[in-house]
Amino acid sequence: MVRRLLPWFGANARDLPWRRTRDPYAIWISEIMLQQTQVKTVVAYWERWMRALPDVAALARAKPARVHKLWEGLGYYARARNAQAAAKIIVDKHGGEFPKAFEEVLALPGVGRYTAGAICSIAYGQAKAILDGNVIRVLSRLFGVAGDPRGKEANARLWGLAQELVSTAAETEECGRLNEGLMELGALVCTPGEPRCPECPVRTLCFARKTKRVGELPMARVAGQVIQRRCAAFVVKKEGRFLVRQRPAGAVNAHLWEFPNVEIAAKEKNPAAGAGEFVLTEKESFCRVRHSITRYRILLEAYHAKLSTEAPRGNVPGVWRTAGQLDRLAFAGAHRKIVAALKAEKSPEKRSNAA
Repeated sequence: MVRRLLPWFGANARDLPWRRTRDPYAIWISEIMLQQTQVKTVVAYWERWMRALPDVAALARAKPARVHKLWEGLGYYARARNAQAAAKIIVDKHGGEFPKAFEEVLALPGVGRYTAGAICSIAYGQAKAILDGNVIRVLSRLFGVAGDPRGKEANARLWGLAQELVSTAAETEECGRLNEGLMELGALVCTPGEPRCPECPVRTLCFARKTKRVGELPMARVAGQVIQRRCAAFVVKKEGRFLVRQRPAGAVNAHLWEFPNVEIAAKEKNPAAGAGEFVLTEKESFCRVRHSITRYRILLEAYHAKLSTEAPRGNVPGVWRTAGQLDRLAFAGAHRKIVAALKAEKSPEKRSNAA
C-alpha cells in the first residue's frame, strides 16, 4: 500500500503553498487553518498571514487585534488565540525555536494529536500518525473498520493502522509524504459522496470495494438536532460614527467586534420588542445574514436604529467608530456582512438606483 500511494501522491498532489516548505511554523499555521475550513479558502489566508507574521517571534509579539484581523472570516477564532498563546510559549520556553519532540509539540495550546503528528511527520520526517476526516474515511474503507470512527474501539484501531503505515514509510524516510498522501487520497479520490474508485492507486487492496460497502463506510455519525435562532442587530450612526461593541472573553467569537444585537423569537413580527435602548428608524431590515455555529442555524437581521431618549446618559452600550475604523476592526463573520451592506448603501450605483 505504501509503495503504491507514495508515487501516486508525487504525481497527483495539489500545488499548495505550505507544501513548498518544511518550516514547522508554516506547516503548523496551515494545519490549524485547515481545521473546519476548506483548502481553497485557506490558501489566501495562509499567504496573507505568512507575509504579516512570518515566524513564531512575529506571532508572539503581535497585537491580539492584528491576529484577529488576519484571521477574520475563518471562524472558530479560538484557533487564532491558541496559536498566539502557543507562540509565546515557544519564545519563552524554547528560545523561539519550534520544538521537535512530539510531546512538546502536543503540549502547545490548541495542538491535538493529529496536528502534532502532521507537524512532526511533515516538517521533521518523524514516524507519527495522523487521523483527520479524510484519513478516517480512507482507512475505514481500505481496512473495513466498522463502528463509529470516533468511538473508542474503532478510533483506536484507525490510529493503530495509521501508525503502522507511517512506520512502514519511515523505512524510506517518507513519513510526511505518506501522511500527506493519505489526506490527498481522501480529498481527491476517496471522497464522501461519489468516490472515484477506478482512479484509486490502492483499489485492489480495498475491503469496501471488494465487498461493495463503499457507501456504508465509514459509518455515519448520528446528527444532533438542528436549532433555529433569530437575532436583530441595531446599526446606530451619529455624527459620522457607528456604535459597535466587542464580544466578551469566554463568549463565542470572543474579542471580535459586532453591532449591538439581541435574540428574538422566530415568529416575532416586531423586532424592536427586545431592542431595549434602541428605536428602529426604519421598519424593514436592510441586511439579512444566515449563518451557522455548530448545530445552530441563525438568521441575523440588521436594522437602522437610534438610541432611545430613555437610554441612560453617559452609559452608551458600546463605542463609536468611523466607517474607516470599522474596516480595521476584526468583526464576527455575520457582522462583517453588515459592514459590507452599509458600504453598498453608499455606493454610486446604489444611490443611482434609489433615485
